[in-house]
Amino acid sequence: MEKKCYRLSELAQLLDVPWKGDPNLVIDGVGPLETAGPTQLTFLANPKYKAKLQGCRAAAVIVDPSLEDVGRPVLVSSNPYWTMAKASQLFYSPPALNPGIHASALVSPEAFVAEDASVGPWVHVGSGSSIGSGTHLYGHVYVGAGVTIGRQCLIYPHVTILDGCRLGDRVIIHSGTVIGSDGFGFAQDAEGRSTKIPQTGIVQIDDDVEIGANCAIDRATFGRTWIQEGVKIDNLVQIAHNVTIGRHSILVAQVGIAGSVTLGNHVVLGGQAGIAGHVTVGDRVRIGAKSAISHSVEPGQDLLGIPAMPHRQWLRHYAAWLRLPRWQQELAALRDRVRFLEEALGQNRNRREDTSHGDEC
Repeated sequence: MEKKCYRLSELAQLLDVPWKGDPNLVIDGVGPLETAGPTQLTFLANPKYKAKLQGCRAAAVIVDPSLEDVGRPVLVSSNPYWTMAKASQLFYSPPALNPGIHASALVSPEAFVAEDASVGPWVHVGSGSSIGSGTHLYGHVYVGAGVTIGRQCLIYPHVTILDGCRLGDRVIIHSGTVIGSDGFGFAQDAEGRSTKIPQTGIVQIDDDVEIGANCAIDRATFGRTWIQEGVKIDNLVQIAHNVTIGRHSILVAQVGIAGSVTLGNHVVLGGQAGIAGHVTVGDRVRIGAKSAISHSVEPGQDLLGIPAMPHRQWLRHYAAWLRLPRWQQELAALRDRVRFLEEALGQNRNRREDTSHGDEC
């Protein structure tokens, strides 16, 4: 595959940022500040690390406006980290997979596969499914019946997308993830015997969603489990039936979400956070790692702990917890003092009683 190269002025135009330096400077990749080579682009997000530029060998640096006059080629951005991410996309190519259908793939005659889509070895595409333009299905992907996959998607090896599920454009799903597994739906009789509730809904995944490895997103009992535009999901995440994840939310590894939960837009769930069923979490809520949510949450809150509470309140509780050993010692000392005082008072009372009896005699 031919290596991608851009002139500095071209990069500035593509990234929509101003530049300084030789407009014809050729850049063929990206790298970290410490090790980027003389044909690579790097970035400096925090001005306090300006001194590191002295030993930097990179061809050009993405910098904050306060650093644009550092005497070397720069791209100037108010958010260098974001611009670096966009620049990295320009140089990145997904793993190679030739367009067309591999000879070992099993594609139903009733399925549609775009001419420029790539269907790798041992892929299964079921009846009535549709694979959009530029989409890559890598080896051993299973696509059930009636599935829709949009344009420019990357579906990595051993992903399973079961019947009826719908994926938008530019969706990325990493290896081992299952989309459309049955929701955990059972009813029990008076003797505690379980009977299955058929899970007849679907999973809908909107544009620009990325899902990590070994995740499970359950189909709805009825209707849909819905992952909205721009959501990013880390590895080993469980999303139960009829959950809605709002736009541009972030779910870190090992999050578990029970059935019929609704997350608002731009919600962030830290690693191993858990949410009980049938609650609503408002827009821009941030929930810390290992926290447990058992009730609905108003928009804009930061929560932490088990059970979860406002972040500042949790800090006060944590500070109190750290003081418990000292308080235990102080309490023991106070008990000793109270015991001593009680004994002293008892002795005084006995002496007074003895004196009063002597006066009566």
